[in-house]
Amino acid sequence: MAAVFAFSGSRGGNQLPATVLAESGLIRTENGFAYRDLNKNGQLDIYEDSRRSIEDRVQDLLKKMTIEEKAGMMFYSPTRVNNDGTIEEKPAKDFLSSISPVGINEMDKHHITHFNLFSVPAPDTLAMWYNGMQKYAEKTRLGIPITISSDPRNQGSSGIFAMSAKTFSMWPDPLGLAAIGDDKLTEQFADISRQEYLAVGIRQCLHPQVDLATEPRWPRIAGTFGEDAALSARMVTAYIRGYQGETLNANSVATMTKHFPGGGPQKEGLDPHFAFQKGQVYPGNNFKYHLIPFEAAFKAHTAAIMPYYGVPMGQHGVEEVGFSYNKAIITELLRKKYHFDGVACTDWGLVTDVKLGAIDFPARAWGVQNLNTEERVQRIIDAGVDQLGGETLTDVIVKLVKEGKISERRINESVVRLLR
Repeated sequence: MAAVFAFSGSRGGNQLPATVLAESGLIRTENGFAYRDLNKNGQLDIYEDSRRSIEDRVQDLLKKMTIEEKAGMMFYSPTRVNNDGTIEEKPAKDFLSSISPVGINEMDKHHITHFNLFSVPAPDTLAMWYNGMQKYAEKTRLGIPITISSDPRNQGSSGIFAMSAKTFSMWPDPLGLAAIGDDKLTEQFADISRQEYLAVGIRQCLHPQVDLATEPRWPRIAGTFGEDAALSARMVTAYIRGYQGETLNANSVATMTKHFPGGGPQKEGLDPHFAFQKGQVYPGNNFKYHLIPFEAAFKAHTAAIMPYYGVPMGQHGVEEVGFSYNKAIITELLRKKYHFDGVACTDWGLVTDVKLGAIDFPARAWGVQNLNTEERVQRIIDAGVDQLGGETLTDVIVKLVKEGKISERRINESVVRLLR
């Protein structure tokens, strides 16, 4: 099966893809150097030149982007995958597909460049769809490639927070890996999963989940490494190394470690996906204990962080609003204390109410329910977040910038992280 890029599955540092197939249609040559003319202007731009530094390429592309294109990068949209590998709009075959928009429409209407997968077909069909999507992305004004992500697809159990393994290899849940306690085995798992993800085009994983399971009634314990912070720190280090390697490179799958600063200590175990949540509590003044696995993830250079929906209760100097709305958590703690300059992406559905069949799911705007859509988006960006999961409110960001409520300079900070 032909692909826009052909990657080696083995580790290889920061080498470029081994082959760029000519079927891309944008291959040009300048002084013997082959490149893709992504903006179709007939010349080699800095951002198209793989010999230049990442920072030079990022800054060159940033200057070329409109505010609409920048806004498109700041949203992570779910997308539908047709069972025959085509990318055009077709009737959905299952419930998860029915609630997922068609990717090419999101590119055309909203300049979306990041998509996450729910229901997927067989691996060869998924790879065919991915190749088609990347070819379509080449047709956009600047030809910015898309990024595809997924929740876990290799776990023995599945549910709303982990996809069925099906044709992916099946391994124990993270809790099982933690019970085994073998760092090398955890890294081996992550490395094998990395290769499977790359084979079908998934370049970012919406995991690992390193929340500490200190509240036994919380229903998400199976996705964690348990309640021991030191063990969780060892496991997440091995996990990230298996997916990313020592540094991000052409053969990495970028990790999005979640849910900062720890989603485990839910009062009475009531999960903040739902309105009946009662916030997060820290008996014995244990807020810092829940940060230990994240400190290990920062040291392992996780590419991204996902804050949870939870509301910190009774913490001095920390407002009792959801973590992604919380400047004390994102700017003061994540950015300033831990000096994290990777991507901060919200969990899914913080702004817009959703109706699934007969069930209403209010937006997880806990503590700021009184704010309207524009105010919620502004509050999230002001808190220091780069990307909103499960939303496509690009017009809202454009409006906020044009009205002077958010500066384009602030938008650029997030877009630089995403482009990098």
